[in-house]
Amino acid sequence: MTDIYTTPLLTAREAARYLRMPESTLDSWLANDSRQPLVHALHPERRGWPRVPFVGIIEAYVLRTLRELGFSMPDIRRAADLVRSEFDDPYALASERVATDGVGLFVQVADESLVHTRDRQIAFPEVISEYLTYISWDTTGSPERLRLPQFPSQAEVIIDPRFGWGAPVLAKSKVPVEALVSLWRTGESISVVAEEYDLPADVVEDVLRQAA
Repeated sequence: MTDIYTTPLLTAREAARYLRMPESTLDSWLANDSRQPLVHALHPERRGWPRVPFVGIIEAYVLRTLRELGFSMPDIRRAADLVRSEFDDPYALASERVATDGVGLFVQVADESLVHTRDRQIAFPEVISEYLTYISWDTTGSPERLRLPQFPSQAEVIIDPRFGWGAPVLAKSKVPVEALVSLWRTGESISVVAEEYDLPADVVEDVLRQAA
């Protein structure tokens, strides 16, 4: 079994590539010396080996999304601190309770209301932020898989620690995306790749367009 907290799945370079963000940015988040980091990493067994567990992948995805939405690091840290204080949860950004209504950053508390991280006033949520729809949660509220939004809905690609050892796979077949890319890069046509993996040609084309 792969533990989402203690099993290193990806290197920082791999995680940054899959999440479509600068490797230097992810490195800075992973190198945080704070006792309560926003993105958790593990000590690799050897230099260059994987150090990002699945929970760190989710945290990095959420943090990148919040930054792209314009939220400041201080606001994000306040939200993370509130999650930790309310629920004794060190993995604040990998919590299903984190949400945004497009105006400010909020944290869902035990009574299922939303509390603003600055003044702790109750606010009425409009919708759960779109970024949460790409994360699947288990019954405890822990993340169990991430759908990569750059791939089209007709060719869903996921990161699931149960398959592919953290590398992106097709949601339906669990075929690693890299397998399709590698075969195509040897010079095979899209139709041949589609036949090899028993997939529609348009699905293969969509996957290759985004992956390559």
